[in-house]
Amino acid sequence: MTASLAEILSECSHTAWRAYRHAMGTMSLEERRRTIGEGADGTETFLLDVVVEEPVLEVLERHGVNVLSEEVGWIDRGSSVTVVIDPVDGTANAAAGVPIAAFAAAAVVDEVIEEARVLWFDTGREWAVSRRDVRPSTVTGRTVLDGASVSLLRPRESTVEAWYRLAGQSSRVRVLGSSVVEACLVADGAIDLFCDPGGDVHRIVDIAATKLLVEQAGGCVLDLHARPFTFEPDLGLRWSGVFAASPELADAAIACILG
Repeated sequence: MTASLAEILSECSHTAWRAYRHAMGTMSLEERRRTIGEGADGTETFLLDVVVEEPVLEVLERHGVNVLSEEVGWIDRGSSVTVVIDPVDGTANAAAGVPIAAFAAAAVVDEVIEEARVLWFDTGREWAVSRRDVRPSTVTGRTVLDGASVSLLRPRESTVEAWYRLAGQSSRVRVLGSSVVEACLVADGAIDLFCDPGGDVHRIVDIAATKLLVEQAGGCVLDLHARPFTFEPDLGLRWSGVFAASPELADAAIACILG
C-alpha cells in the first residue's frame, strides 16, 4: 500500500460517485428497485448496491487492504488496515429517486478509526476527516431536548412509544432515510441530534465513518445501551446509535428513549 489512507478513501468515494451517477442515468426505476438476494448484513440487497460496490471493491483490492462492507461482508487480505464501507446508505431513497443517499468509508487500524469520508451522491457534498485533525467545533453545542432539532429513524412497532416521546420533547423532527447523511448534518450544526430510538438498526458500516466525523466536529456518539462499537467482521452486530451535539444532549435523548 503506497497511497495514504486519505487518498484511498478519496479514490473510493469518487469511484462510488461515478458508478452511482452512471446507474441513476442508465437504470430504469424498476431496475433500481430490483432486489437480488440478501447481503452480508442479512438485509435485502438492491441491484443498485452491487453496481456501486463492485468498482469500489476493485479499488480496495488494488491497494491490498481488508474490507468490511454492508453487501459483500468481510474480505481478509492480511493487512493492518481495514476499510469499512457502506456503498449506498439510503438505498431505498436512491432506488425511488429521492436524492438523499451517500457513500461512507472509514479506515480502521487496530480498532482505531484513523480516517473517514462521506459523499452525498446527489449534491456532491463531502465530509472528510482524520483522527489527527485539530478543528474548531461545528456542532450546535445544544445540551437540552427542549428546542432541539432532531432527525430520527422511522418509528417501528418496537420503538413507536419512545419515538413519540422523543419527538414530543423536541422542537423539530425529520425522517430523511439516510443515517450517514443525518449524522453528518449533526457534525455540520444543521441539526442537534440524530438517533435510532431503540430499534437496534445500525451496523458498524453505518457508524464507523460518522462516529469520527461527529466527534471531530465536537459532538458525541453513543450507543443507547452503552455497548462499545467494535469492528468485528460480524455484520449481525447491531446498535442504536445516538449522534448528538453534546454529551448532555446525548444523555438527555437516551433518558427520554428509555423512559
